[in-house]
Amino acid sequence: MKKVHLLVIKAFIRPFIVTFFIVMFVLLMLFLFKYIDDLIGKGFEWYVILELLWYASATNVAMALPLAMLLSSIMTFGSLGENYELVAIKAAGISLQKAMLPLIILVSGLSISAFVFSDYMLPVANLKMGSLLYDVRNQKAAFLIEEGVFNNSIAGYSIRVQKMDKDGQTLHNILIYDHTSSNGNLTVIRAKQGVMRRSADEMALILKDGVRYEEMTGDKVYNPRQRFIRQRFQETEQKFDLSDFNMKRTDESLFKGNFAMLNLRQLNYYRDSTQKQSDSTVNTILPALLPNFRLYSMSLGINGMKVKKVPVYKKSVEEIIPVEERTQALSYAISQARSVSESLIMKVEDHESVLKRLRRYVVEYQRKFTLSFSCLVLFSIGAPLGAIIRKGGLGMPVVVSIIFFLIFHIISTIGEKSAKEGTMNPVLGMWIAIIVLSPLAAFLTYKAAVDSALFDTDFYKQFFQKLFKRNKK
Repeated sequence: MKKVHLLVIKAFIRPFIVTFFIVMFVLLMLFLFKYIDDLIGKGFEWYVILELLWYASATNVAMALPLAMLLSSIMTFGSLGENYELVAIKAAGISLQKAMLPLIILVSGLSISAFVFSDYMLPVANLKMGSLLYDVRNQKAAFLIEEGVFNNSIAGYSIRVQKMDKDGQTLHNILIYDHTSSNGNLTVIRAKQGVMRRSADEMALILKDGVRYEEMTGDKVYNPRQRFIRQRFQETEQKFDLSDFNMKRTDESLFKGNFAMLNLRQLNYYRDSTQKQSDSTVNTILPALLPNFRLYSMSLGINGMKVKKVPVYKKSVEEIIPVEERTQALSYAISQARSVSESLIMKVEDHESVLKRLRRYVVEYQRKFTLSFSCLVLFSIGAPLGAIIRKGGLGMPVVVSIIFFLIFHIISTIGEKSAKEGTMNPVLGMWIAIIVLSPLAAFLTYKAAVDSALFDTDFYKQFFQKLFKRNKK
């Protein structure tokens, strides 16, 4: 390998790694901001949050990798152009295409790795993150005692503490309403002081110097009189079940049928099964409607016998029906028509639901390939764009790369949404961004190869100055 190739590869790898992790960090921060309300105040262990972020980072690769590819390629060739290293490379008789050849091979390898990742690892990461995020969002908030506020988080109890010491365990002026009875709030406990002891599944309140009030019904079946019991105690213990506050993991097999959690083989299998279901739904429409129709025919002759000719009715079919039976016949016809209409509406809704699932399978199937090709297309845009701009660092390259990535992301989002809604072919909807930007990549590569001043501000300044001088003359 030539030294020029090693120079280009070394110049690309460092900004690629840096930009990839910067983009991943930004996407993880956006993920945290989105689900911050579901994470705060639920008493999760640190490893649960770390596990969730790990799976979220794996699912963000599909967006971080193309953006890092675009940004690093612009920075690499912009820096080489700014330091006149591209000029030296071209002076040595090496064209821009030959200088880019090792990077093309490297990016192709990364694209193939991205395809393997999206087919084998990404479905597993989506499954793990989806199930864990479901459990996190459905987890009850941690049991916290606040001074002067009733806490109803424990099922069947309302607890109020007037004051809590700094140790977080000693409580003063405690009031407990017991709602566990089916007859309502019949038990009330007051205590001047208490000590809280907590374990993983249980909380025990050791109450001191208090009173227990309890209302009880009479002993007989019907007795309007009730008993009121008041018990004073020096010390007692009240236990509460906290098992509902522990995080319970849902079986991951319940989420395996989701579209984003399937690989190519599974998507192909489900797509074929859904297509067969769609075909069978269409084939059952006519047999379901035929029993609602009657075919009446009249013969003009039977075995050579002449019969009276059927009169021709020019106004309405009601003329065929006798007057005394007309109301009943019309009512029956309306009910049959309504039944047919409702049956058709149900069939159409079922068919639309099947088609929607079919489109989602096709979208996810094509997504496995578009990730790899998007890396190639964005690199093909970024590398010649950097050679044309000739600016390195995190200034102009970041602005230009964000603009082009936003264009790519907006087009791909619109195409994917149209594909899911059925207004565009699913295959075309997933590939529309790559199809639109591929000619731009070819155009920029050509301009970079011929040393075009496409983004040179001095070139445009001189052009307009000459234009104004001609107008003055």
